[in-house]
Amino acid sequence: MFSLALVMGLSQLGSLNALEQTKGDSFWKKWVGEDLPSADTIGRVFSGISRGEIRQILKELYTKLKRNKALRPTIGGRFVLIIDGHESSRSYLRSCKKCLERVIHTARGDQTQYYHRSVMAMLWCDGLYLPLDIEPQYPGEDEVGCAMRLLKRVMVDYPRAFDLILADGLYVRAPFFQLALKHGKDVIAVLKDERRDLLKDAQGLFKSEKSISYRYEQTERKCWDIEDFSSWSQVGRSVRVVRSIETKHLRRQKTGKIHYETSEWVWVSTISKEELPTEEFVKAGHGRWKIENNVFNELVNYWHADHVYRHDPTAIEAFWLLTSIAFILFHAFIGLNLKPEIRHKYTKMHWARMITAELYRGSTDTKTLLPP
Repeated sequence: MFSLALVMGLSQLGSLNALEQTKGDSFWKKWVGEDLPSADTIGRVFSGISRGEIRQILKELYTKLKRNKALRPTIGGRFVLIIDGHESSRSYLRSCKKCLERVIHTARGDQTQYYHRSVMAMLWCDGLYLPLDIEPQYPGEDEVGCAMRLLKRVMVDYPRAFDLILADGLYVRAPFFQLALKHGKDVIAVLKDERRDLLKDAQGLFKSEKSISYRYEQTERKCWDIEDFSSWSQVGRSVRVVRSIETKHLRRQKTGKIHYETSEWVWVSTISKEELPTEEFVKAGHGRWKIENNVFNELVNYWHADHVYRHDPTAIEAFWLLTSIAFILFHAFIGLNLKPEIRHKYTKMHWARMITAELYRGSTDTKTLLPP
């Protein structure tokens, strides 16, 4: 049953009903040796499937890529784990026992909205992004609590896969940092809460400390990098604060004039300057967006990861893990099996459509509709 759903993921069909439409294809007899079951049957099976077994497949896939030297480090010669939350579905009508709830104020009055949210752990390698695991957020807990449960499992399953963790400002909490440090991992997180003593102390020192300036692509960066802050005593050790004021040079298409956009970023971290110099640190800090831009956006828009194949908490989690496997297989195939000239000639969408076409190639209904 898992193999059937994996084909659905790789061919990006997007629903069990779309998969069921291929029931008469000779492809299934050749590939799995049996007929395709109904959409309802697949949904019921995934409501009771072992997510641990699917996670084991993800782990074996990572191990094989690592053993074949297909994974290369990225920033500062490091493998980086990015953690972030994602809301996958919402409804005013359908709900299950693990749905989160919130009240939405509308023109017709307050309405209860049901939704699912998960936290993903993604491994950032050079040119390859691997969604290693995902953990659903349960009623009564916040995203960081969910992330810590996920991180504990990832530390056990992938103890040497990474040594640096990137996270949003929401994760600037002592228990999260302490958990990472306990397992020998460093953390970089956005520091943006103006109420924090750590940020107030850092802002005072930024006025007197010397900055460094450099250009990165179309952006001018002015950075302050200060170590040995003890203001965040709950962590149990000193931390590092890095500030970057960035000015982008943008040329307007309509007028041809240069337009300047300025932004400010502040991060807190446990990693030292010696281990990760300022310029590499700032690159890493901005790399946190890769889980949104390179994984969540693609999984949702092209791999239909937000689609609720069956409104059951086990099935929702299982289909997300399965989609992650399909995502890794697809990108590993393109990045590692195709020659550069072929890889650059065609888009990823082209190869996705080729996979879908292979599935439909054996359709007996299609053959009867085609003219002789």
